[in-house]
Amino acid sequence: MTDLGFTHIALEVSDMARSLDFYERFAALSVVHRRPRADHSQEVVWLADGLRPFVLVLIETDRVDTPLKPMAHLGIAVESTAEVARLADLAREAGILAREPEDSGPPVGYWALLSDPDGHTLEIAFGQDVSGATVI
Repeated sequence: MTDLGFTHIALEVSDMARSLDFYERFAALSVVHRRPRADHSQEVVWLADGLRPFVLVLIETDRVDTPLKPMAHLGIAVESTAEVARLADLAREAGILAREPEDSGPPVGYWALLSDPDGHTLEIAFGQDVSGATVI
């Protein structure tokens, strides 16, 4: 069966190992595919959470010119406000916490912003329910 609809987001990264460590640690994503780029100089890696047919594609490049920055960001849901706080603490210790945790109430929930190794922004959140999102 072919997947239909939204299947992936692709980001350029300058150091694949650092980026993999970040997304495995802070977004609970795992490698599901990896291959060299066509010119074999760098690699392309697909990451997924195993919960839905959607991947984050990391494309290694020499330089990232335009990282996603607040408010352009990737968003992931975690299982509790305590997990948002725990990940924010880890990010703060690593010097990558871009915005402290904040409770914005429904439908936004409790969230914080982190910066990945290339300056892309990752939002970690609890209480953002998009399951009822319908096209209007």
